[in-house]
Amino acid sequence: MTVQELTKTVRDLKELKIMAAELTEEITSLEDIIKSEMAARNTDEMTVDVFKIRWTTMTSNRFDSTAFKAIHSDLYQQFSKSVETKRFSIN
Repeated sequence: MTVQELTKTVRDLKELKIMAAELTEEITSLEDIIKSEMAARNTDEMTVDVFKIRWTTMTSNRFDSTAFKAIHSDLYQQFSKSVETKRFSIN
């Protein structure tokens, strides 16, 4: 790949990322409008045309590693492991 081709590819990628961010913003805005309407109707489920919309509360349990480390630092160290990852970025 030539430098010009690589430059074009990077510019295309940056442009697509900007478009993706704008789409994410638009999606969030439309979801917020629907959620607001559901809140106004005091419902967590409704049918609109052929669409069933649900906005429900979910509960999950997650391990609090910060609290565990504070109380049982020796066990935390014993069961911790290093993980290597690669990060891709363009500035």
